[in-house]
Amino acid sequence: MTCKQLGGACNKEFHANTFEEIAEMSKNHGTEMFQKGDKPHLIAMNKIQELMKSPEAMKEWFENVRKEFDTLPENE
Repeated sequence: MTCKQLGGACNKEFHANTFEEIAEMSKNHGTEMFQKGDKPHLIAMNKIQELMKSPEAMKEWFENVRKEFDTLPENE
C-alpha cells in the first residue's frame, strides 16, 4: 500500500504481511515526515486528526483501509 492509501501524502510504498505491520510502517513514516516538517504530510495528518474527533468516522475509515489491505494480492 502507499502512504496515500494509508491516509498520508506521498506515493511511498509499504509492504507487509499483516495490516498491523503496515500500519506501524506508516506510523513511523508519518513520524519521520512530521519531524522534517513536510507540509503535505502535515496537512494529511491534520485530516486524520479531524477524523479522530468522531470515533465512528475514524472507525469507518480504519475499517475501509483494512479492507483495502485485505483485498491486495499477496505478492505485490
